[in-house]
Amino acid sequence: MDVLGIDACGKQGWVGIRLRDGAYSGSLVDVRLDALIECAPGVETIAVDMPLGLVEKGWRAADLEARALLRVRRSSVFLVAPRPAWGEPDYVAAGDRCHALTGRRLSRQAWALAPKLLEARACWLADERIHEVHPEVSFRALAGGVPLAYAKKTWRGQNARRGLLAAAGLTLPDELGEADRIPVDDVLDAAAAAWSAHRIALGIATRIPEVSEVDAVGRAIEIQY
Repeated sequence: MDVLGIDACGKQGWVGIRLRDGAYSGSLVDVRLDALIECAPGVETIAVDMPLGLVEKGWRAADLEARALLRVRRSSVFLVAPRPAWGEPDYVAAGDRCHALTGRRLSRQAWALAPKLLEARACWLADERIHEVHPEVSFRALAGGVPLAYAKKTWRGQNARRGLLAAAGLTLPDELGEADRIPVDDVLDAAAAAWSAHRIALGIATRIPEVSEVDAVGRAIEIQY
């Protein structure tokens, strides 16, 4: 069973961690998501750390429930604006549209995701192997349902996350090849996405929310882990 977990990594584009039967089998990096996926032929399931399904108004139930689960790590989950807001040309216009549809403006941090969100959504619409995940939700599951005490950019936080992955059979080598130049937290997030991709492929993943909302294209709006 071959799966791929992907995380956005700033100017470098996207980083992917590939698993075969649940164990690490390589890393990939590309400035374009579709190009990265093309470099992993034969993968059965792809998990991407990026909002994919969008509601038409209000906030996504998946984000609200994930924030409640994560407690001290809740700030890692951005509230994702409704679909019409992402078609606006700039932050002010997007904020106005979001306010009209939710009663609140979207954050600047959320708007900064726009290019990668739209890129990932286009891939998701074209490829049914792609599923949405959130690494902090995955790490919470790996830790037995307890949110991690330390943030992913801290020494303690990174060591804890790498240890949880290793305990689940996903041991990241000291030399990753293409991903050697990628920030540690992005590699760990891609690995957590790959762990979730393996569970999705096995049919044992948990979904947030339990009863999914539906995107205008008919696909489920959910976070899986």
